[in-house]
Amino acid sequence: MRSFLYFIREAFKNSQKNFSTTLGAIVTIFLSLLVIGVFMVTTMIINEMVGTVESQVSVTVFINDNADQNDVNSMQEYAGGLPGVSGVYYVSKEEALKRFKETTTSGIADALDGNPLPASLEVSLSDPEQVASIAEQIKAHETFLRIVDDPEDPNSIKYGEDYVERLFGLSNIIRIVSAALVVLLIFVALIFINNTIRLAIVARRKEIAIMRLVGASNGFIRGPFLMEGALQAIIGAGLAIGAMSLICNYLLRQMQVNLPWLPIDVSQLDLWLVYVILLAVGIVIGLFGSVWAMRRYLKV
Repeated sequence: MRSFLYFIREAFKNSQKNFSTTLGAIVTIFLSLLVIGVFMVTTMIINEMVGTVESQVSVTVFINDNADQNDVNSMQEYAGGLPGVSGVYYVSKEEALKRFKETTTSGIADALDGNPLPASLEVSLSDPEQVASIAEQIKAHETFLRIVDDPEDPNSIKYGEDYVERLFGLSNIIRIVSAALVVLLIFVALIFINNTIRLAIVARRKEIAIMRLVGASNGFIRGPFLMEGALQAIIGAGLAIGAMSLICNYLLRQMQVNLPWLPIDVSQLDLWLVYVILLAVGIVIGLFGSVWAMRRYLKV
């Protein structure tokens, strides 16, 4: 406990004595963690957008006007029990026409003679990546053959087969690239912070040499420097978290107001997770940077 308090006192004392190098380390940590934090939040927003697009993937089965309602109910029950399906909704001819009128601004809907739109079953998915498999299972079921006009007609069941594979391929690439860039940013931050701390320790190499000459152990010499690195990391991380909070509270809110059609949203829980990660990464980098920078001066 005494040693710990001594390390803290020495860390504060050395920080005041070497204010310029301490400030440089704090600014480096602050900017590095701020860039990492901004990119993490941006990645979360991009993943949210991708997830929103993926959640709109569904399977639609168009029903023959003469189909038996018992067969329709049987198909609805079967589809609802398939793995990866979250629900099956029956859309009547009347509701289909109502939707068409709501989404069509021209006079096309009013010019229709009667109601040519078919009823349908809309299959929503809990796992959108299984859409092709689920569509094939529905098509293979005997009830499907009885409730559609022509089982061989590709328009009897639709799930956006032309673009879903490209969508999932693109979304996977986006997630992998985003994760790789976060790791790369952390690595770059480690290099910058390590170099800054190393320069500070190099400037005090004579002090370290004197301590070794009087018989101080490596742990005793290293302690104040580790504490100083942790202190710099906590201050730098605190500044980064404060800046992130301002950015999210102002810039994100402005984007949500001005771009309401985009799913730009990050939950408070996710933000707190980012803050905790920034603090942890800052402390780990600060401690590791100090240990790594001092290794050549503590060799026996």
